[in-house]
Amino acid sequence: MAAALLRRALHLRRVLPSPSSPLPASSAHRLLSAFATTASQQNAATAVDLSSDESRRRLVNRLVYRSKQRGFLELDLVLGSWVEQHVHAMDEANIRALLQVLDIENPDLWKWLTGQEQPPEDLNTNHVFAAIKSKITENLAKHASPETRSTPGQPWVRGWDDISKGKDGPKYGNQ
Repeated sequence: MAAALLRRALHLRRVLPSPSSPLPASSAHRLLSAFATTASQQNAATAVDLSSDESRRRLVNRLVYRSKQRGFLELDLVLGSWVEQHVHAMDEANIRALLQVLDIENPDLWKWLTGQEQPPEDLNTNHVFAAIKSKITENLAKHASPETRSTPGQPWVRGWDDISKGKDGPKYGNQ
């Protein structure tokens, strides 16, 4: 959703004339129609068409790309590798569940997957989210000792200069 809004804002910058010139009626109509089609384009982009091998291949490629190119390195690696391993065996219901996960904003998804915050109830019932979260939890248990992790429900990233601020400094983050 945020990515679609950003694309629209960048499009507006190209479409709108400079502030010194008035906006013609045709441009205003084109501008309004661009926003009106956002919802239909988003629904078309998330349509699951498994009717032919070609449409399935395109859908799988799109899902792998969306999971590997999120702009959040940790999620690109974790989510991208999981999707690449599992997407070929998914049916329509699983693909719809994966689309629900891919539509979540990066910071929220990362906090929910790593256990820093509790996810919403509808996401807890999403079996794809549960599988990705269990894979991350398994990797954490395998590769990181419990002493290096924060307590559940607390942010695990701390600021680089927290030590220099003493014991009265912030507990989390670079505040």
